[in-house]
Amino acid sequence: MAITAAMVKELRDTTGAGMMDAKKALVENDGNMEAAVDWLRTKGLAKAAKKSGRTAAEGLVAVAAGEGVGVAVEVNAETDFVARNAEFQEMVSKIAQAALGASDLEGLLAADLGGKTVQAAVTDKIATIGENMSVRRMARLEGDVVASYVHNAAAPSMGKIGVLVALTGSDKAAMEAIGKQVAMHVAATNPASLSEADLDPALVEREKAVLTEQARESGKPDAVIEKMIVGRLNKYFQEVCLLKQAFVINPDLSVEKAVAEAGADIKVVGFARVEVGEGIEKEEEDFAAEVAKAASGA
Repeated sequence: MAITAAMVKELRDTTGAGMMDAKKALVENDGNMEAAVDWLRTKGLAKAAKKSGRTAAEGLVAVAAGEGVGVAVEVNAETDFVARNAEFQEMVSKIAQAALGASDLEGLLAADLGGKTVQAAVTDKIATIGENMSVRRMARLEGDVVASYVHNAAAPSMGKIGVLVALTGSDKAAMEAIGKQVAMHVAATNPASLSEADLDPALVEREKAVLTEQARESGKPDAVIEKMIVGRLNKYFQEVCLLKQAFVINPDLSVEKAVAEAGADIKVVGFARVEVGEGIEKEEEDFAAEVAKAASGA
């Protein structure tokens, strides 16, 4: 497979590796980006890849909460200009409220919004504003309390990142207080799962394979290598599992311990983090090629 400059740049941006190292990794792995990341990590040339998505679409995430339920809805538009439009923001807010009565995205698109379905309302807004839009996804959590937080708020309860945290317990005020703090933590750290048990097995196996290769390259005996892998895997869990992470508000405590100190029976039972454009790749064109294309009238 031909290795392009764009592929090398993407790998460098993802891993922080040098240009020649990134190119070699792609060559060694026949252009497979994920395998190239692991190859660089095995050689100690890249930091651990974190769960992330390439933010390439504009729009807003809106959150709404009811009695024991919370929702986060992502509505995309083509430009940030539209995301700042009051008319668009009003529609997004209404969609989030409608989501409280829906169990999934399909149900939300069919829900009533002022006498028409959410889908029809969005179609009408496309005609009015003149830009393509879509309700891309929604997250829904239930608990005794569902706390929410919006990062980079563009308007009340909507912004670029929306977080929900579901808790159980008997002290509602305490749950709301610690829930808001945990939601802020989630916005900052973007954990991969609630706990080790909830982590994607494929993700764990991939990480274990990388750690195993790293340990073997140390040249130490097998017994020592096994202990190294266990220790490094535990460290990985502390980095990506919410309850094991160091609490950003008090790094001396894990999130789990901070929640326990907020109330003996309080537990975090779920979370959702929705970021605008996460996982959507925006088509980019080389500037020189774009100029040439314009000049040729293509």
